[in-house]
Amino acid sequence: MKEKPRVLVSKCLGFCKCRYNGDVIPDKFVDALESYVDFIQVCPEVEIGLGIPRDPIRMILIEENYELYQPESEKILTGEMNDYSHETLSKIGEIHGAILKGRSPTCGIKDVKMYQSLVKGASSTKGVGIFAKHVYDYFPNASIEEEGRLTNLSIREHFLTKLFTNLRFSKVENLEMKDLVQFHARHKYLLMAYNQQELKLLGNIVANHDGLKFEEVIKLYKEHLGIALNTVPKINNSINTLMHLLGYFSEDLIPEEKQFVLESLDKLKEGKLHLSTPINIMRTYAIKYKQDYLLDQYIWEPFPEDLLDIKDTGK
Repeated sequence: MKEKPRVLVSKCLGFCKCRYNGDVIPDKFVDALESYVDFIQVCPEVEIGLGIPRDPIRMILIEENYELYQPESEKILTGEMNDYSHETLSKIGEIHGAILKGRSPTCGIKDVKMYQSLVKGASSTKGVGIFAKHVYDYFPNASIEEEGRLTNLSIREHFLTKLFTNLRFSKVENLEMKDLVQFHARHKYLLMAYNQQELKLLGNIVANHDGLKFEEVIKLYKEHLGIALNTVPKINNSINTLMHLLGYFSEDLIPEEKQFVLESLDKLKEGKLHLSTPINIMRTYAIKYKQDYLLDQYIWEPFPEDLLDIKDTGK
């Protein structure tokens, strides 16, 4: 069986009725992903001893520190949650990604209400849940998202691309330099679409002009791969990358074909086409003109094609 990425997931997202009110939240994306990943289920609130159902908890500013607080019982639960997070995350081994419950005071990765005082109706700012912060600290290069944001097409495709790229990279970490060279070569155009500056830095790291040991090279490469894949790629980067690909066979195309390709890139820029359309056009020409180097690139299919779903909430 093919190795699968390991993904930390909030247990309430379709697995268990463990929300504070005893609910479970069905999630179509989590369901679709289940056959392609190994999920590691967590519910930090239940696992520090809070019941189901349970009184709500909040992040509240108390004496200059944000604390995890349960107003009904007046308990500060920060210590328990920190201890649980360290114990759990230090033992689970490598993860390639995480899907966490949005806006949760423990699992939310953005937009978590951070209340400014214990007073009822206190103002709030937005921040990161206490458990989620530890996930970021332990796994800074992992593909981490919350379920609500994954209904957005760009964010979802970025999550999947980073997730499966992390899996492929993990397979070369303990191998040899030649394996890293091959990894870099096959990801060249995918990385170009993300971050051309980091692509150049990664190329220099692989070239290893300073003669570093493989362990040092791989550590540097991992750091900059994480930077390269940190944010959703800009559409202009994707178009520039597609123009590079076009250069491999542009002289073989008749004027009408070339015009058709360029018009598809214009439509992509205008938001009238999904990226998969010009990608598949380019891939067709790479097949036709037997461009083996191009056909070996992960830009064509950075994650399993069955997971491609161009539905988008617009959010």
